[in-house]
Parts: sequence; structure tokens; C-alpha cells
Amino acid sequence: MANREHLAALKAGAVTWIEWREKNPQISPDLSNANLQGHNLRGAHLQGVNLNKVDLSHALLVRANLSGADLSGADLKSAKLIAANLNAVNFSVGSLRSATLTQADLSHANLIGSDLSYANLSQAAIAYANLIGTDLNNANLRDADLGAAQLNRANLCFANLISANLIAANLSEANLYEAEAIGAYLYKADLSKANLCKVHLNGAYLFQANLSAADLRETNLSWANLRGANLAGANLSGANLSGANLSGANLAGANLQDTIMPD
Repeated sequence: MANREHLAALKAGAVTWIEWREKNPQISPDLSNANLQGHNLRGAHLQGVNLNKVDLSHALLVRANLSGADLSGADLKSAKLIAANLNAVNFSVGSLRSATLTQADLSHANLIGSDLSYANLSQAAIAYANLIGTDLNNANLRDADLGAAQLNRANLCFANLISANLIAANLSEANLYEAEAIGAYLYKADLSKANLCKVHLNGAYLFQANLSAADLRETNLSWANLRGANLAGANLSGANLSGANLSGANLAGANLQDTIMPD
């Protein structure tokens, strides 16, 4: 449970909170299980704070500093976290459903098993984050940086990944059904056994990507760069590869029934 003194200092306002933290640098604030639903915490200094299972749904956390905080199991549904610092935060099994995280820093964050469905993460920095098993269905990740992120078994159905950076990301067994990934950067990404059925990957950069045993049925790969990609055992039935670069690609055992091949 939240420490009453710590919670009172936070609720007293930003100035009081900052002063209290400066006077007590040796104390790690405990706000766990606190009900802060709808609170205005714009620009709050919450780095390293214990926010385990806190209710911050609909809260205003624009430009707040939550770096290194423990938000495991926390509820931040529909919270406003624009340009917030969530670097290295622990948000495992928490909810950010429908939250606004545009331009937020989530790099190195632990988001394993969390709910980010319908969240707006456009232009967010999510590089090296752990998103294993995370629900990102219908999330907006346009222009987001997901370089080297762990997205194994993540749910990205209907997600917006247009121009997103997914270089060296691990998307093995991820579900990207009907996602929009036009112009996405997937250099050396691992998409083995991923569901990429009906994904729009027009003009995507898939140089040396691992797409072995991936489901690419009816996927639009027109003008995509698949040079050196591993498509062994992939199902490309009905896929559109017109204008795609397949130089050096491995298509051993791939299903090419009704596939539109490059000229």
C-alpha cells in the first residue's frame, strides 16, 4: 500500500512534491496501489517511484519523468503521457489501453504482457524494449522507433506501423494480421513464423529479414526490398510481389500459389 506521507506530499502539488523529494533523497517513494485516477501530474518527477498497481487511468502525465519507476500491474488506461520519460520503466502486465504516448521515451522498458491496444505511440522511442506477448492491436506506431525491440508473440493486428523502425527487432510468432507497415524498416528483423496475412508492406525494407515459415498470404509486398531475405517455407499464396527486390532471397519450400511475382 502507498505510504500516506508520500501520497500526501504528491497530492499537495508539484512544488511540494519536488521539495519533499529534494529534502529526502534517501527515500524511495512508495505510491503503490494508490488511486490517482484523473490526477493532473503534468511534468511530475516520479523517477524510480514504486507505482505498483497504481490507478492512473485518465491521468495527465504530459512530460512527466517516470524513468526507472515500477508500474507493474498499473492501470493507465486513457492516460495522457505525451513526451513522457518512461525509460527503463517496469510496466509488466499493466494497462495503457487507449493511452496517448506520442513522442514518449519507452526505450529499454519492460512491457511484457501489457495491454497497449488502441494506444497512440506515434514517434515514440521504444528501442530495446521488452514487448513479449504485449497486446498492441490497433495501436498507432507510425514513425515509432522499435529498433532491436523484443516483440515475440506480440499482438499487432490492425496496428499502424507505417515508416516504423523495426531494424533487428524480434517479431517471431507475432500476429500482424492486416497491419499497415508501408515503408517500415525491417532490416535483419526476425519475423519467423509470424502471421503477416494481408499486411501492407509496400515499399518496406526487409533486407536480410528472417521470414522463414511466415504466413504471408495475400500480403502486399510490392516494391519491397527483400534482398537476401529468408523466405524458406513461407506461405506466399496470393501475395503481391510486383516490383519487389528478391535478389539473393531464399525461397526454398515457399508456397507461391497465385503469387504475383516481380517482372
